[in-house]
Amino acid sequence: MNTKLVKIQAAGDLSSQVKEAAALIREGRLVAFPTETVYGLGADALNEEAAAKIYAAKGRPSDNPLIAHIWDLSQVNLIAGEVPDAAVKIMERFWPGPLTIILKKKSIVPDGTTGGLDTVAIRMPSHPVAAALIRESGTVIAAPSANISGRPSPTTARHVYEDMKGRIPMILDGGPVGIGIESTIIDMSAGTPVILRPGYISLKELSEVAGTVLSDPAISGRKKPENVVAKAPGMKYRHYAPRGQMILVEGEKDRVISKIRDLVSRKTAEGYRAAVLATDETIEAYHGCRADLIKSMGSRSDPNSIAASLYGVLRDCDAMKADYIFSESFFGEGLGDAIMNRMLKAAAYHLISV
Repeated sequence: MNTKLVKIQAAGDLSSQVKEAAALIREGRLVAFPTETVYGLGADALNEEAAAKIYAAKGRPSDNPLIAHIWDLSQVNLIAGEVPDAAVKIMERFWPGPLTIILKKKSIVPDGTTGGLDTVAIRMPSHPVAAALIRESGTVIAAPSANISGRPSPTTARHVYEDMKGRIPMILDGGPVGIGIESTIIDMSAGTPVILRPGYISLKELSEVAGTVLSDPAISGRKKPENVVAKAPGMKYRHYAPRGQMILVEGEKDRVISKIRDLVSRKTAEGYRAAVLATDETIEAYHGCRADLIKSMGSRSDPNSIAASLYGVLRDCDAMKADYIFSESFFGEGLGDAIMNRMLKAAAYHLISV
């Protein structure tokens, strides 16, 4: 299969290029497209055979649910059976934007889209290309991240092409995404709302609108959770991971730097290729160590910069064939929690405290 990479230069390109992509969606085929979080791999969410093609292209486990993307609030009632008042308030406050809401589904949504669950995850992206594609397609678009399952999510069309060349017919290139990590997921299908995946929208912000909001223990711990039912993407399976072994180090700054330098020295002496992930504030402290790659992920004073660069930096580590990736940690409230959720999964929960 040839994969067509279509670069969208300006808003005026949306009409013809998005119409071509929307036609593919209506035919039950796949299209990768940008959102404000990461690039998504889209198919008709109401077509079970089309949804199955997403799982096949990604190599994704079939019990890992997909997110249904809409462009207008009227589509919620098409696919959701029960919409609590609190959910409406949250939609009005945070949509369009990087927030996914889980609700009871209607029968029009096939089990193949929801991983066999009786709920459906819904999001209204704010990216103009995503909104135009959904609107033009005339349906709801199921779209997980447009990468091979388990790999770092794509934040540029080039990342998508690396993983999906020959697997899908079209990629819409809208440039680098803005946020860089996946949407917050909140379950509002029963009782007290529960966050199942942290993201750009924080628990505090959601609580200010919906009242009491809980956080699922499976996403907040520093150890791998056991016996998890995948009610939302990213809860159960290996995600976001580079090919090399990633190891996170937390603690007082100078001790973290010393530990990472020591680990690099040991592994490079054994003949392995090593990468170091630092920050603008600490990167100079690693100069002179034997790492094959030293990258800053951004500034600790600007968590948005770290979120935006995370997956791209992990792919850089893959490109230089790093056997080991040693990274500082970024524990903290709000976006810090979301960043560490992704990094812990990427590292398979290999965390050293010093």
